Amino acid sequence: MASIKVTFVQVDGVEKAIADAVPGESLMELAKANGVEGIIGDCGGGCACATCHVYVDPQWMAVVGAPDEIEEMTLDMVSDIHKSNSRLCCQIMVRPELDGLRVTVAPGE
Repeated sequence: MASIKVTFVQVDGVEKAIADAVPGESLMELAKANGVEGIIGDCGGGCACATCHVYVDPQWMAVVGAPDEIEEMTLDMVSDIHKSNSRLCCQIMVRPELDGLRVTVAPGE
């Protein structure tokens, strides 16, 4: 199986390209395992804290998809930095269609 590459742009502008993402893991798990700064994941992927908030590059939004109602409510808690391309990366599962995905870590409040 071909590897899946995901690039995280940290708040400091440093890009972390991870070339060996595994289908079925969340972007939050991937980020934490690879030391991406700003992805904390306090709730462990429960969609409850927004400490894994990212901005999906606009050209990837159609592939990634929109947040569901629960994720949208969690994102509303960070309304000052919530954008139309905001997602919680704990809710985005790695899959082959996401090879080449770029996301930017949202600044903390």
